[in-house]
Amino acid sequence: MVKPLSFKGDKKPKKRKRAEADPSIDDTGPSNLAVATTEDGEHDDSWVSAEAAGDVQGPVMIVLPTDPPTCLACDANGKIFTDPIVNIIDGNPSTAEPHDVRQVWVANKIYGTDNFRFKGRYGKYLSCDKYGILTATSEAITALETWTVIPTHDTQGTFQVQSQRETFLTTKESTKVNGTPEIRGDATEISFDTTLRIRMQARFKPRIKASKEERAKEKISRQELEEAVGRRLNEDEVRSLKKARREGDYHEQLLDLKSKNKHDKYG
Repeated sequence: MVKPLSFKGDKKPKKRKRAEADPSIDDTGPSNLAVATTEDGEHDDSWVSAEAAGDVQGPVMIVLPTDPPTCLACDANGKIFTDPIVNIIDGNPSTAEPHDVRQVWVANKIYGTDNFRFKGRYGKYLSCDKYGILTATSEAITALETWTVIPTHDTQGTFQVQSQRETFLTTKESTKVNGTPEIRGDATEISFDTTLRIRMQARFKPRIKASKEERAKEKISRQELEEAVGRRLNEDEVRSLKKARREGDYHEQLLDLKSKNKHDKYG
């Protein structure tokens, strides 16, 4: 379930700690650590940069190569415009975060393809007509609402967003709309003006998800390991079992130690 977006400066609700309710609970135990890790992952509302096309999913912000920095946005009527970015450090586009839900698009891969769709704040999809005019008025997915995200060959961490007519999203610094550059979808060649950054919520980034899962595997207490083996363990055995959990052969190591217990008992 996609949770409501939050922005810098928003007050976050305080979470109750189980340990406060019951001092007898040991919050260093394995079950509590697993819960904490899961909650951290599910509630991580920080924004990070997509590094590969496979990263692009969930709420995203499409940062445009303008000065000062702007991003792709849409209004309730489906009008597409470039919106100044407020949450940014020293004008660095790799630190940009949205401050308005109109700047956020929900990216999803179209099933069975390598193409993407981008849903705007008002439930309509980003579309490009044959003239390169962008809108967000369609509730259905056709070729006009279908996009390909292509990593830029010589600029890591940037992308080209291409329509099915093989034209690219591009900014027009020479054309101003309400004081900001125009955004169109009619560029036929890759250039600086077509080179975009995609910011996304950290909890949707596959590599970060995998990292959190790995850390969760490491979080097991000596007590739980000793209960699993059926006796007290020395430091080397604890380290060996924790390493086995990370590397995937935990159950084999556990069986070896249990087998050793039986030999020690009856030998």
